[in-house]
Amino acid sequence: MNVQIRRLFLVLTVLFVALVGMSTYWLWKAPDLEARRGNPQLVVRQVTIERGLIFAADGKTPFAVNRTKRVQGQDWFLRRYPTDELVAQLVGYSTIQRSRTGLELSLNDYLTASNADLTTLLDRARDTLTGQTRKGNDVVTTIRLRPQQMAMDALAGACGSVVALDPQSGRVLVSASTPSYDPNLAEDRFGQIEQIEGPCASPSPLVNRATGDLFIPGSTFKVVTATAALDSGEFTPESRFDDPGYCTEYGKRVSNFADQSGPEVFGNIDFATALENSVNSVFCNIGKELGPDLILDYAERFGFYEDPPLETPSQERLPSGLYNERRLYRPANPQDVDPGRLAFGQERLLVTPLQMAMVAATVANGGVLMEPQVVERVVSPKGKTVSRLREQEYRKVMEPQTAADLTDMMTRVVSSGTATSAQISGVEVAGKTGTAETGQTGANDTWFIAFAPAEDPEVAIAVGLHNQDSTGGATAAPIAKAVMEAILGTNA
Repeated sequence: MNVQIRRLFLVLTVLFVALVGMSTYWLWKAPDLEARRGNPQLVVRQVTIERGLIFAADGKTPFAVNRTKRVQGQDWFLRRYPTDELVAQLVGYSTIQRSRTGLELSLNDYLTASNADLTTLLDRARDTLTGQTRKGNDVVTTIRLRPQQMAMDALAGACGSVVALDPQSGRVLVSASTPSYDPNLAEDRFGQIEQIEGPCASPSPLVNRATGDLFIPGSTFKVVTATAALDSGEFTPESRFDDPGYCTEYGKRVSNFADQSGPEVFGNIDFATALENSVNSVFCNIGKELGPDLILDYAERFGFYEDPPLETPSQERLPSGLYNERRLYRPANPQDVDPGRLAFGQERLLVTPLQMAMVAATVANGGVLMEPQVVERVVSPKGKTVSRLREQEYRKVMEPQTAADLTDMMTRVVSSGTATSAQISGVEVAGKTGTAETGQTGANDTWFIAFAPAEDPEVAIAVGLHNQDSTGGATAAPIAKAVMEAILGTNA
């Protein structure tokens, strides 16, 4: 008899453990189930949740709120976006017909209280027991309202992007992309979004150009090449070069481009002067001496060849690097890469504005790359902090002395080189211009990356523009200046 009781007890114990295990499993799988598309019951369930709000960094200005619609005796909570086009690609949209994009998708579990955080579970259980409407958690982003508006205004009419980071923490202060769209149209008037046009080959306003569009970096990539050259010990800022106005690559001349400052031929100059004036021939010869592998190794240190780390959906982020027929390409054979053109940002290089902002931020932060983050905190309906941004070191890219040398060299770019249009009164700015030829006349990708103040950086920035008929110093640098002034408060 005792043996039978023990067996029964053992069976009951196993069943109880299995029940607890399965319950725990489905509890933790809840966010995935809630986010699954194509299930009408889940769609209805989601819209009966009072979705959490999304705010700017001030915690007061809403980017996404709810409007209530009565359907068959139930309150449905549909989205409204008070700032219209301002952060459309970053925040995204949440609809019945077209599901979600942007932070509305990637943070859906928090916004619908489907996450498995203890605070959320207790709030959700209380709402269920009392019969109250389930309420999601609010999200406060790191986006600074005034600089974001300044960036969107400056980009108006262009296909481009501005990304600004706090180099010491990784906070994304600005993430602007144009052409943009009004996400309030996404539910019932999506066709109007599809009709939006822009001055580039693929102007889709739904693309987040900060993270999901690829540009040729041009001379901004010289910062990566210079990092490899200095950090490896192969060169110093005082290293001397002879510039005849071109370098010879595979038996052909590669000429200096028109975005350099000063004469077409510089003669005997040092490395710092070559960066200041963006002298292609010098970087071409440096590339041939370093070889493509070392340059690409340092590019990887900056985050190339990886999806850029951010809280947005993975499908809305593209890695930077060499591309071969639109596929990411890290050649096994160094002979498959033109090291000269690679060194000054042509070859088959394609990058995102976020990646180039990360390059500037790394130099600004003494050679340490911080992980970019756009969510400051998640707050429960009762005002309790569910999750908070934690500054994360992504990796050490270069030695502090290398970053200090680059800062001095990039400061000269703005004070007397190709980026004098980015000068800010009373603030020392370090930067680098870029003008990348696309093979079509008057259709350059133009750039400016920078940080300021150079001696104690508060902002690192990248501006990328498609389809420009001028240089990065003329087109992108003034935009960066305006946004940096808004962040630093120098134009108040």
